[in-house]
Amino acid sequence: MAHFAEIIDNTVARVLVVPDEQEHRGQEYLANDLGFGGTWIQTSYNATTNGFRKHYAGMGYTYDPTLDAFYPPQPFPSWTLDADCNWQPPTPRPAGETFYTWNETTQEWETP
Repeated sequence: MAHFAEIIDNTVARVLVVPDEQEHRGQEYLANDLGFGGTWIQTSYNATTNGFRKHYAGMGYTYDPTLDAFYPPQPFPSWTLDADCNWQPPTPRPAGETFYTWNETTQEWETP
């Protein structure tokens, strides 16, 4: 089964499954045959391993047509998007198995 994300103002509104035999025409199948209209972009659960649009699309994700990529919402205002469409904190997370949370106010990693 193929998955297609409905894009409204570059934001993923929903993701629907398309039968394999319709994958090659997913946009037309969803918009016209099923009458949903709109813009539909294919996404993949294997996005992170095969590089297909960087991430599997989820509701609220952004679709960037320039990068032809999906990426999740920004977790904190100070984080920036890297070349692989992953959000990076201003300070890397400390190494190790300790559980850390990001404190946006202090811009530091903390243990709960």
